[in-house]
Amino acid sequence: QVQLVESGGGLVQAGGSLRLSCAASGRTVSSYAMGWFRQAPEKEREFVAAINWGGSNRYYGDSVRGRFTISRDDVKNTVYLQMTSLKPEDTAVYYCAADPPPYRGWGTNDYKFWGQGTQVAVSS
Repeated sequence: QVQLVESGGGLVQAGGSLRLSCAASGRTVSSYAMGWFRQAPEKEREFVAAINWGGSNRYYGDSVRGRFTISRDDVKNTVYLQMTSLKPEDTAVYYCAADPPPYRGWGTNDYKFWGQGTQVAVSS
């Protein structure tokens, strides 16, 4: 089993930046695909970003592309989401997720392991 714990959320003004962290424990996730998702009140869970094992491929949702950057540090067993130029519509609970080989969840919202989420609020 893999446990994921997100941190770094908070309240920020529009135009500001935050960096979310996702620390994995239980086993190394270096061979896992990792993703970030978010869910705003009364909305469905939305894909934000994903990174493959090794970090050679990164994908972003249309609404965050060019503003957010996903990265991973496999020595620290941690994944990051650097968020810049934040907008009020980025307000949501942000979830980290991990998907082991054979990556059945890749390209979907159906990753195998999920964190509890961290709240991000962007004020106008």
